[in-house]
Amino acid sequence: MRSATRLRDALNNCLKAGKLDEFLAGCDAAALDYLMHAWAEVWARADQLPPEAAQGGGDWTAWLVVGGRGAGKTRTGAEWVRGLAQGSAPFATKPVGRIALVGETVADVREVMVEGVSGILAVHPRAERPTWIPTRRRLEWPNGAVAQVFSAEDPEALRGPQFEAAWCDELCKWRHAEETWDMLQFGLRLGDTPRELVTTTPRPVPLFKKLLGDPRTAISRASTSANAWNLAPAFLDAIVGKYAGTRLGRQELDGELIEERADALWTRAMIEAARADAVPALARIVVAVDPPVTSGRRADACGIVAAGVDSAGTCWVMEDATMERARPAEWAARAVALYHRLEADALVVEVNQGGEMAAAVVNEVDPSVPVTQVRATRGKYLRAEPVAALYEQGKVRHAAAFPRLEDEMADFGPGGLSNGRSPDRLDALVWAIASLRAKGGEPRVRVL
Repeated sequence: MRSATRLRDALNNCLKAGKLDEFLAGCDAAALDYLMHAWAEVWARADQLPPEAAQGGGDWTAWLVVGGRGAGKTRTGAEWVRGLAQGSAPFATKPVGRIALVGETVADVREVMVEGVSGILAVHPRAERPTWIPTRRRLEWPNGAVAQVFSAEDPEALRGPQFEAAWCDELCKWRHAEETWDMLQFGLRLGDTPRELVTTTPRPVPLFKKLLGDPRTAISRASTSANAWNLAPAFLDAIVGKYAGTRLGRQELDGELIEERADALWTRAMIEAARADAVPALARIVVAVDPPVTSGRRADACGIVAAGVDSAGTCWVMEDATMERARPAEWAARAVALYHRLEADALVVEVNQGGEMAAAVVNEVDPSVPVTQVRATRGKYLRAEPVAALYEQGKVRHAAAFPRLEDEMADFGPGGLSNGRSPDRLDALVWAIASLRAKGGEPRVRVL
């Protein structure tokens, strides 16, 4: 791949020097055709090329390409199949003769994986293109390599055929995922190292999570933005701009696995229903702080959340400014800065862990900031329940997407967070909303 790196670097240098058009104008048709199809040498990102090892350190048997919409997953799969069939580096050292193509339906395989704009036929130079035989559901290369089409709607069709490799597309949408996958594994019995590529947008389905945790799996990730230069600007403005940071956007654009917890106080649906675009005039704003006991690498985060309440009594979560592993002076400075920027009415600080220390640190940063000290008398779950009820009643709205805060909300159950860590962002949120909803929470006149 050293020559490929040199070619890529040379083209980038031409582009930076403003001479790329001049260079291309001097190329003949054969050179231009080569550049157009030089995937590994010119066009592929690092995440679109076969990994060297599995996440467990050994050779990989499954390569999981996880990405958002338009991230280039289909092109990755099509180029991998092309490289296997032709026996070209870095995909294979010799042609792979039998390949399975598995999708949600036969129509999906045909229209996306085979005939699509980034499909197998499109990525081949015309002279090397395989013959597509729709009636037999197979592709045939000039060198004798064959790829057969299968559907996750019919797992039994995989009983009998055998392969050296397989490309599985959108596995998280498969209707009979486990059955289809199992039948495919029995068929991967040719060659020295049978392998399979899975391209998918993530969903919390059991088979996908099983592959994520398998040490023999290699994992590549890419977001929609990684492929932005191949996407329409209008799509980026309208879709990415609208859904960035939301549950749907994180799954469909960033390629994140968004988990649901059955016993969580908040559901993802509740959180999405609370989202709003415009914040009305607010009668009162507070910045709530859930300070850590210590600082350092293993310390809890310092939860810092700003919220306000409007004249109708609806609370608005305005910002999550939580800090990881911050020293007292650092988190106090951030909280005070947020207080001034939002023209808040008070800092609400939990004093259970640090006693009067937390309020004293804020006072050192800015003694003019009024501090409301709150002390927990009940467990975190019991404190959070009334706030979760307000979300169900539509009385709390989110002025923006707060991914890490919302992850804590959707993962907080009777036993706390599933990872055992402290829900610092959630604690600050609960203190902020509780303070705004408490009696006597109307604006106060402050004497400076």
